[in-house]
Amino acid sequence: MDFGTSAPAAIVEAVNISKSFGPVPVLFSVSMDIRPGEVHALIGENGAGKSTLMKILSGFHDPTSGQIRLDGKQTTLPPNGAAEKLGIVLIHQELNLAEQMTVEENVFLGREARSNGFLDRKGMREAVQGLLDEIGLEISPTDRISDLTIAQKQMVEIVKAVSRNARILIMDEPTAVLTEEETEVFFRQVEKLKESGVGIVFVSHKLNEVKAIADRITILRDGQWIDTRLSRDLTPDTMAQMMVGRELSDLYPPMHEADVDAEMVLEVQNLRAPGIDDVSFSLRKGEILGFSGLIGSGRTAVFEAVCGLAPIDSGTIRLFGSETAPLSVARARDAGLAYLTKDRKEKGLLLDKKMQPNLTLFALPKFVKNFAIDKKAEESALERAIRRFDVRARDPGITVGKLSGGNQQKLLLAKIMECDPRIVIIDEPTRGIDVGTKQQIYHFIAALAAEGVSVVVISSEMPEIIGICHRVAVMREGRITGILTGDHINENEIMRYAAGLKREDLH
Repeated sequence: MDFGTSAPAAIVEAVNISKSFGPVPVLFSVSMDIRPGEVHALIGENGAGKSTLMKILSGFHDPTSGQIRLDGKQTTLPPNGAAEKLGIVLIHQELNLAEQMTVEENVFLGREARSNGFLDRKGMREAVQGLLDEIGLEISPTDRISDLTIAQKQMVEIVKAVSRNARILIMDEPTAVLTEEETEVFFRQVEKLKESGVGIVFVSHKLNEVKAIADRITILRDGQWIDTRLSRDLTPDTMAQMMVGRELSDLYPPMHEADVDAEMVLEVQNLRAPGIDDVSFSLRKGEILGFSGLIGSGRTAVFEAVCGLAPIDSGTIRLFGSETAPLSVARARDAGLAYLTKDRKEKGLLLDKKMQPNLTLFALPKFVKNFAIDKKAEESALERAIRRFDVRARDPGITVGKLSGGNQQKLLLAKIMECDPRIVIIDEPTRGIDVGTKQQIYHFIAALAAEGVSVVVISSEMPEIIGICHRVAVMREGRITGILTGDHINENEIMRYAAGLKREDLH
């Protein structure tokens, strides 16, 4: 959409907004407006101030200074989500749905329709069915949320917003866990919302998607407004440079050749476990081995079995030349094998705890002295981790849930490395983090390999698989269909193996 000089009047405007938490400023005189029938993307590195600005625009935070204008008039938005009554709806990155309730019950939760003193289930069901039809979502109002896919759950959040007569829909990383196909479906629904006059704020680290869906783009850096441009005037590369304030031509570190004669540190033969069938592969010292494939292909299941997080039905695992019985997580750690989960919020970190206990929990035995935890050793470890992994926090005593996604990921890396592993399995290393932090993580992985640590990278991001891995194993339906090297590591070859169009005999 090209608004040109006849741009429609903004629904909501943030004018010279600043925000401080105690003595710590996080936003500095930022301005942004949202117009009807447009997608306005908000981009920036983790910690740039995007989440704070979104919460101010939706009434969850008050600005320290500046104005919020609604339909041209200065206003104070009601707190704690009550701005929904004004048509301003924030969809959080962590979906806010009751899993054991139905679609219909979630859409009307807290504002149930009644008739003659009783719940009007028929009326609510018909209303929800109409919204599902309008948005093109082929599920039933009576479906339980826990039975839906992530993409369908995301769309239910949008149905909830539409049912509240949303004029402004603010979406935080809505495609972070969607497949390409699901994202295409999602974008089609966004276009329908635009056509109906809804103004949409789209927050994402996926710059290609930002380019595809946004009409205008606002860039924040270190809490400051950098620019607002029409999407047609920006490329993903220029967006990235504006976000981080530097060139990103070195996003991926130089690829050092793996030593083909290096010792074999992990050998998996004929592994069968829930979700995987007859998987065999090997890993050498100092090698970065990628695992690619479509969502549900079994990549994560392989390493949950190898690391003791899931039972093994049959097969053999050799660690550093010795066959090992089925492992537990603690035995795997003590043997030098560590797994970094893709779900940092639910499985990787304790969000309501401070950084120090999070950092040392996995390697706790090394901090025990005379049957007590050595607090000074823990404090020293945190200081080292903050320096080594560039963890940025306003206060070292902050709870982990208040850190940005990128800083949480760095802390999770630091936690795993605290036990000095010789093999590191990193599942979705850059999910939901900004391009600058991605660059740091890629260089850290390369540095680990150069030091002789062996790394497995499981990723849905094909560019990072191609950019940092020495070899790539491609999976489909619980099996490895091919292991690629050299020039064969490219998008076309990976997709052919992932889609089942090509297959190697790996036995």
